[in-house]
Amino acid sequence: MVVGHGMVGARFAEEVRRRDPDGERVSLTVLGAEAHPAYNRVLLSTVLAGGLTAPMVALPAAEGVTVHPGVAATALDRSARVVHDTAGAEHPYDELVLATGCRAWLPPVDGLAGADGAPAPGVSLFRDLDDCARILDVAEPGARIAVVGGGLLGVEAARGLAGRGVAVTLVHPRTHLMERQLDAGAGEVLAGALRGLGVDVRCGVGAKAWAPETGLDCDDGTRIAADAVVVAAGVRAETGLAAGAGLAVDRGILVNDRLATDDGRVHAIGDCAQHPAAAAGLVQSGWEQAAVLADLLTGADPAARYRGTRPVTRLKAAGIDLAALGDVADGDEQLHVSDPRRGRYGLLALRDDRVVGAIMMGLPDAAAAVIGLFDSGAPAPSDRLALLLGRALPGEPAAAGDPGRLPGTAVVCRCNTVTKNALVAAWREGARELDALSRRTRAATGCGSCRDAVCGIRDWLEHADPSRESAA
Repeated sequence: MVVGHGMVGARFAEEVRRRDPDGERVSLTVLGAEAHPAYNRVLLSTVLAGGLTAPMVALPAAEGVTVHPGVAATALDRSARVVHDTAGAEHPYDELVLATGCRAWLPPVDGLAGADGAPAPGVSLFRDLDDCARILDVAEPGARIAVVGGGLLGVEAARGLAGRGVAVTLVHPRTHLMERQLDAGAGEVLAGALRGLGVDVRCGVGAKAWAPETGLDCDDGTRIAADAVVVAAGVRAETGLAAGAGLAVDRGILVNDRLATDDGRVHAIGDCAQHPAAAAGLVQSGWEQAAVLADLLTGADPAARYRGTRPVTRLKAAGIDLAALGDVADGDEQLHVSDPRRGRYGLLALRDDRVVGAIMMGLPDAAAAVIGLFDSGAPAPSDRLALLLGRALPGEPAAAGDPGRLPGTAVVCRCNTVTKNALVAAWREGARELDALSRRTRAATGCGSCRDAVCGIRDWLEHADPSRESAA
């Protein structure tokens, strides 16, 4: 049984059916608090920007799975192995998977919350499709909207709203944007790029009070005239069901390499789970966990273990190409490039000739090459500057920019671990268009940042694949 029908819960059901298509080994029941069918939450910023509609972000439904949409779990009785739900029903289980995700956090700012703790009139969170619909109701050209929070989601929301002709002011209490992923230099370049796209960015400024009649008061004494507020101030893992059942929780539900809690029959995956080697908030880690747990619970691979995910963050904002990966520590070999006027910034960190961290903004070829080295763990070329400019060797075109020179083992879609070889194989089996390639391999169905790379490989195959006639 699965509690949670978001991205990771739906992916787990799909992974189980890939291994057990006829349901001979595993019978699945899924409870989902949202009334919507499962959808790709990562692409909500693209919906907000107008690049996609809500139906376009729906996830494929796994066959042979009983789903109860709009029904939330209310209690877990581990001794009886039963889950109680909001409809008053009881659901027995042999193995239980918690994929309850996160909830958006509403900071304690006067006026943001109503008496019931929900967002007050004029205030929207940015976490689900209903939030997106509420924001779009007020996002008319000329509207004035304040975005509270300059992390990844706040930046994406601000850029998307500005693209709709909204007057956007982004306030962030930290000294620079996306401080979890970026250093101060990159944060400044990002702020400059957003200002160039029409966003009024104010760092080091916190929200103090909100009133629809006057706007948003800030802790520096200024007031922002705003018709509405969008809050993207962070999330908290949904651990209430687990904690109420006596399971060990911290920031999330504690799990081991088998994704099991301290009750071996109860598992947790995705944003609600806390594993020592998993970075929070990454779709890739949730989907890798779903695959490992499907291997274990179907018996497809009893030795499967989740060992962690190497973190790579991509910003989904039109006109800004930004990737941040790994960690940078004192003592690492570091190389910096900064070109604020053109919105470009690069930080490359190496340890023992291996890439261990990087920030790449406005350097798409470099980002692709560096992420490839980060994924593979291969030694970096001796010319670090050539690497930072996106060239494996001085004066040569970047392999990442030339699909023909990209190694077959290169990971094109990180969310789904799809290699160039997998895309070539799918092409030769008849998947000739992007949608067909995505259905066959899952490439570009995660965060969407690899879409251009997949299209580039498709175009290259169209003109260069010697087997295209025989594969037709």
